[in-house]
Amino acid sequence: MMKWREIDTIEEWQSALEASTDKPVVILKHSTTCPVSANALKEYDDYLAGSPNAEPDYLLVKVIESRPVSNQIAADTGVTHQSPQIICIKNKHSYWNTSHWSITTEHISAVLD
Repeated sequence: MMKWREIDTIEEWQSALEASTDKPVVILKHSTTCPVSANALKEYDDYLAGSPNAEPDYLLVKVIESRPVSNQIAADTGVTHQSPQIICIKNKHSYWNTSHWSITTEHISAVLD
């Protein structure tokens, strides 16, 4: 079973962004206080528990606890911050993002598989 990795420093984010030139990065921006975000996290986990695309690195940022990282992701990708939000990055550019109730196992599968 694949699992996401939490990042909570600007350095970890910058390293992930650099690594996106070699392999895609999928990042979930998660709010630990939001029921919609709790649902999005469940969908993300369900996708990873199934038959996920093995190529990307799967990451998670807690937007309240790691606000500077969340803000830097928005600045570096040009994707306006929302929470919950999923962003797919390749070659340092976002090629897909969605937020709120659109974060579903089916939607993630449609994009990544």
